[in-house]
Amino acid sequence: MYSRYIRHLTAVCSRYIRNDEDAKDVLQESFLKIFGSIDRFVYKGEGSLKAWVTKILVNEALKFISRSGRLDFSPISEENTDIGDDQPETADIPAAIIHDFIRQLPDGYRIVFNLYAIEGKSHREIASMLGIRESTSASQLHRAKALLASKIREYINRRSS
Repeated sequence: MYSRYIRHLTAVCSRYIRNDEDAKDVLQESFLKIFGSIDRFVYKGEGSLKAWVTKILVNEALKFISRSGRLDFSPISEENTDIGDDQPETADIPAAIIHDFIRQLPDGYRIVFNLYAIEGKSHREIASMLGIRESTSASQLHRAKALLASKIREYINRRSS
């Protein structure tokens, strides 16, 4: 199981945890939890084991962030409230570059973005998981998207010059 899922879980973990040493700790804790609770896994079809281990890892990453006091939500000032929703084209940008841009986001933005855009959680679920208001989740996502769009546009402009 370790060999089968370590690459996937490492990639997921690195979306939440920036520091490589901390990510290794979270991965270790996650595998301990996975192996210690495998008897509670219920097969629900192809992909259910991968989804189950991913859920455990995300929960462990969020616990780590919460325990370490790194769960910081950046306020959105008045000048940041009117951010357009136009999204630049990303088809020609390597996935590793996009991943790096996501990792560079401030903690609150990055965590909400990952939970919403990648894990498919609703703002209600995110608010419950993180102990925040739904509006905080929505505003952090909005700002994360704007920062990512800005980084992507900058990358595209640098490449085309």
